[in-house]
Amino acid sequence: MASEEAAITMVNYYTSATPHIRNQPVFIQYSNHRELKTDNLPNQGRAQAALQAVNTLHSGNMTLTSSASASEGALLPGQSPVLRIIVENLFYPVSLEVLHQIFSKFGTVLKIITFTKNNQFQALLQYSDSVNAQHAKVTLDGQNIYNACCTLRVEFSKLTSLNVKYNNDKSRDFTRLDLPSGDGQPTLEAAMTTPFGLSMQSMPGSLGPLAIPTSAVTGRMALHGIAPTAMHSVLLVSNLNPDSISPHGLFILFGVYGDVQRVKILFNKKENALIQMADATQAQLAMSHLNGQRLHGKVIRVTISKHQTVQLPREGQEDQGLTKDFSSSPLHRFKKPGSKNFQNIFPPSATLHLSNIPPSVTDDILKDLFAGTGYTVKAFKFFQKDHKMALIQLGSVEEAIQALIDLHNHDLGENHHLRVSFSKSTI
Repeated sequence: MASEEAAITMVNYYTSATPHIRNQPVFIQYSNHRELKTDNLPNQGRAQAALQAVNTLHSGNMTLTSSASASEGALLPGQSPVLRIIVENLFYPVSLEVLHQIFSKFGTVLKIITFTKNNQFQALLQYSDSVNAQHAKVTLDGQNIYNACCTLRVEFSKLTSLNVKYNNDKSRDFTRLDLPSGDGQPTLEAAMTTPFGLSMQSMPGSLGPLAIPTSAVTGRMALHGIAPTAMHSVLLVSNLNPDSISPHGLFILFGVYGDVQRVKILFNKKENALIQMADATQAQLAMSHLNGQRLHGKVIRVTISKHQTVQLPREGQEDQGLTKDFSSSPLHRFKKPGSKNFQNIFPPSATLHLSNIPPSVTDDILKDLFAGTGYTVKAFKFFQKDHKMALIQLGSVEEAIQALIDLHNHDLGENHHLRVSFSKSTI
């Protein structure tokens, strides 16, 4: 792998989700070798062929190369060398350099222009030819730059060429190093950094499909081999209301952003708790979305803990039920590979998304359920095409957070349990 962190991430993920190749389980563990030696000349050809195969296998059982794409026949009408790229679920900043590294895997990138439209980060990217653009579109559409977020939506642009006037952090013509930088923009020679402050030269290798796959079936995988924080999956949550909080409540809330393994409310400091997520990326997601939110009338603080695991109490040790192991809970949202939940992770909002609603449950029943639990229902609507799902708007974000804790997995009858998550939509 490109780095020790990437190897740790991969082993940790596949410990709990065994991968299968041709219906055979594959087990992954650390090797005693620190690195691979490739100076064995007779085997070099085979090793290079295997490495090339890994780097070109991007989507399920579909292997695309530029030559293969070209041999499939003429390009369809309207396929230009310019791609329009939209980045959804933008939880981390995406720079022009990151896009260049990802899309350069499929051919020579000539120009990139980035901009924000309709509150979405977008880019126009021009390849040297249409074959490269087709390859990149088929392979990258729907994949994540970082684990479980920053999803790429890629389509052909109506433009056939881009006109770039400035070389800076918003636009770049890689064929014209003489272009000005524009007003107050960094010049091309300025040291550019990744979203996490690491110089591009310090990153172990280019962006590639090296990190946690969110679906071995659909080929949706993170394109970045580095987790955005140190490889710690335990969070410290402070300033809790000790009279209102429980391990189960924290499990439900933090479970919106990852699979919570263990929760420990500290015995002598019950306003503090440790929460162990399934991996460091999930811990980062939970911290970025829940730090500073109001819960039970208090603003909670969420930071990465120095602890690497949450210890269960020893047998006979007094604990008062403050430590719980949820590793085998059926309520994990992300345990199933390829779950759509990976694509629907949003910050806390006053509007909740409800799903798994049985046909007999009406809007009045659901509104009464939330109002009867003490929440202010401002608006409600079923999805037009699917009455198994609905949106409900409550009085505040704090109310919605508490309602999610209280009513996620609520038994609606007919063997249906209500699924509650935060929505990016409004009613």
